[in-house]
Amino acid sequence: MSDGRQTPSQTVGPFFGYALPYEKGWELVPPHHPEAIRVHGTVFDGNGDVVPDAILEIWQADSAGVMSSKRGSLKPDGYAFTGFGRASVDLAGHYAFTTVKPGATSAAAAPSVLVTVFARGLTHHLFTRAYFPEDVQAHSTDTVLAAVPADRRSTLLSVPDGPGSYRFDIRLQGEQETVFLEFNE
Repeated sequence: MSDGRQTPSQTVGPFFGYALPYEKGWELVPPHHPEAIRVHGTVFDGNGDVVPDAILEIWQADSAGVMSSKRGSLKPDGYAFTGFGRASVDLAGHYAFTTVKPGATSAAAAPSVLVTVFARGLTHHLFTRAYFPEDVQAHSTDTVLAAVPADRRSTLLSVPDGPGSYRFDIRLQGEQETVFLEFNE
């Protein structure tokens, strides 16, 4: 019987990599989809070393700005946008998702990808967002970005590194630490 107090947290992983990944979890759309883009990067710890056993999840709107009411599908059909993805990083700390560039979900939201990070040593998973650099005008009206100090906003911006490809590195601590957000349902 519970006395109403919350159970203390435990560190996440490294055991979680065994059961959480699923086939093509990194594909929110297949690479041949006409709107496919690549969002990728590397996860770094506070010393600047890669984190080789993290798992990232993303959830985002489709290109029209419509959020899926579901958390995606564990069995992508090879064409439709799922809205949710999960990817393990490789031994070099790198991850990649194939998705579509999201549309804005409202006038007060710039297009972004919601990112959740699970890694060893964390007592709770972390939430952040990846914004797209070409949406500068929408950034000025985004309520989340407005709450972040101006000198830290760059940690939430992806960097184009080729046609249809955006790099979004995640730094868990230290210099240029990624801004992490509090999630309220």
